[in-house]
Amino acid sequence: MNTKTLVALGALALAAGAGGAALYDAFRSTDSPTSSWSESSATLVGNRPALVSSTDFSAAAEMAVSAVVHVKTSVEQGYTFNPFNEFFFGFGEGSQMQPRVVQGSGSGVIISSDGYIVTNNHVIDKAKEVKISLNDNKEYLAKVVGIDPTTDLAVLKIEAENLPSLAFANSDEVRLGEWVLAVGNPFNLNSTVTAGIISAKGRNINIIDNQSAIEAFIQTDAAVNPGNSGGALINTRGDLIGINTAISTRTGSYEGYGFAIPANIVRKVVDDLTKYGVVQRAYLGVNIADITPELAKEQGIKETQGVYVSGVTEDGAAAAAGIKKGDLLIQAGDKSVKKMSELLEAIGSRRPGDKVSVVVLRDGKEKVFNVVLRNRQGTTDVLKKEDLAVSSSLGAEFEPLSPNDKARYGLRSGVRITNPGEGKLAQAGVPKGFILIKLNNKLVSSAQDVASILGELGPGDGVLLQGYRPNGSADVFAFAL
Repeated sequence: MNTKTLVALGALALAAGAGGAALYDAFRSTDSPTSSWSESSATLVGNRPALVSSTDFSAAAEMAVSAVVHVKTSVEQGYTFNPFNEFFFGFGEGSQMQPRVVQGSGSGVIISSDGYIVTNNHVIDKAKEVKISLNDNKEYLAKVVGIDPTTDLAVLKIEAENLPSLAFANSDEVRLGEWVLAVGNPFNLNSTVTAGIISAKGRNINIIDNQSAIEAFIQTDAAVNPGNSGGALINTRGDLIGINTAISTRTGSYEGYGFAIPANIVRKVVDDLTKYGVVQRAYLGVNIADITPELAKEQGIKETQGVYVSGVTEDGAAAAAGIKKGDLLIQAGDKSVKKMSELLEAIGSRRPGDKVSVVVLRDGKEKVFNVVLRNRQGTTDVLKKEDLAVSSSLGAEFEPLSPNDKARYGLRSGVRITNPGEGKLAQAGVPKGFILIKLNNKLVSSAQDVASILGELGPGDGVLLQGYRPNGSADVFAFAL
């Protein structure tokens, strides 16, 4: 079973990979296929009449179980010793160490009749093979269309037609106390349905291990257990309001609360992955913090809700619109913002180039700014999978140089390494903030330039970086891919 662990206050919590629901200790201290699925073709429901007016959930449950699938994975984890290998294959022909294959399972939701399925990224992470078992016991091999670790979502595709599917609800309209059903395959018990209510919205539990993670979970007390990961959270109309992802536990099983990714985020991520192969992530370009008594006292803030802007990225979307350090964000679009998770959800459902009205409090007065969101590279361009090759091959993040940087160093080109990551750059000693001017003796002005140069190289080829350290001293780094 593919797992990752989180330890807090002596309690062990597992973010179950192929094994099922991600678990969270609630008491911790602190090349893309052409797709026929599209946002325009996805079913999105508004305020359809409920199928029930009481607590008879049978119609919604019967609708959902046919569209929720069992995801079965095979993951290679380490090696096992095979003393008979040389006997069968001859001395020196083949290794005595054999890959150890671990079987895992989770859930998924059919979102189109032609076989597109959404699940959690941790369910299929590192899987060598993914199989889908339908409610009628038909089984298919699945292809991974795309993944997004920042939201823990993945899209799969099976070759089938006329499949039952679930419609996306508008998760912004979900209300506290609303009845919901969780549908999945806990402990390999196929097509299990549990009921509960919405306990909270916009919950951030710090379980997604990614610097750009978006966590704004719907919290529910419908029973969710290992194996439910990737399954459906539906309303009483049978519409998809979220993808079940994590549970709060000290024992490894259900203890009262589960967490689901809101349908609005799911729908946007799925559309991006099927269209582009990568998620078109929008950035506001601010450093933010929730208002705490300590922060309020330190900064003289009278309000108790909202998101404090502790910094503004130079040449970012917020800076270009006029938002400043010290502003208090209280609304993004038509969504009221009371905490960081709500702002991340509001921006996370949009793309670079989208315009959003942002309301801030400045000196006690409301100000409205029209912000044009940007991508990680600081532009509104649509990124392609190959544009991000640099991040996957080097494990680093880049941003364009600001006019001030160019003036300071007398440059016309270059990119700043905002995060050297833990890969080749970090191993070579490249510091955070290093300004890269030339890569293999070629000038670079964007992350796309870096990706293009690296795309021509193969394993073992040499990489030469020339540029400036954050203190202004020139330096050179060399290593092999």
